[in-house]
Amino acid sequence: MRAEDIMSSPAVTVRPDTPAKAATALLAAHGFTALPVVDQEDRLLGVVTEADLMRDRILPDPRARIWRDREPVAHPHSPDTVERVMSSPATGMPRHADAAELAKVMLREDIRSIPILDGERVAGIVTRRDLLRTIARDDLAIVTDVRHQLAAYAGGDRWTVTVADGAVGVLDEFDDATDRHVATVLARAVPGVQSVEVTARADQPI
Repeated sequence: MRAEDIMSSPAVTVRPDTPAKAATALLAAHGFTALPVVDQEDRLLGVVTEADLMRDRILPDPRARIWRDREPVAHPHSPDTVERVMSSPATGMPRHADAAELAKVMLREDIRSIPILDGERVAGIVTRRDLLRTIARDDLAIVTDVRHQLAAYAGGDRWTVTVADGAVGVLDEFDDATDRHVATVLARAVPGVQSVEVTARADQPI
């Protein structure tokens, strides 16, 4: 399963000169945790996250201090543009990147989303939620996709496909090691697949 199989595309992006408040509104409206920041050619410059836009932007309530002291309440400066708060450089990965590698990078770097690149341009974005959706994908949807992939390769009557909790079992009517390898590769590429076992009918006990 590749990044392009699960990414949201086109990505919602902002420019460095986008007002910070407008970027905040985009995050809130779409339920995102981060937005890629791009130049006029859609090349990745950085990312702006929820944390970037929240930092020092919630004013303290002066009523909480009124009976404790008479010191004036500081008013934090609100950033004018995305450029002032964004994180740069950003981690981006190509659209053919393995989804398993995306998950490793997110966990290792403690980030919640990764912009997906087509060359230097942002083509989409993959979030932790996207990865979780593939893990939670319904077995019926998985078996339908696996059958479709195998039928396109060598005909639908040849394979018997079962899925249980993302574990795919494929029974091949013939005994061909090369075809079993291809079937394994095709099945593993389907979103939601956790494991694949391909066996030949001849190997089944009588």
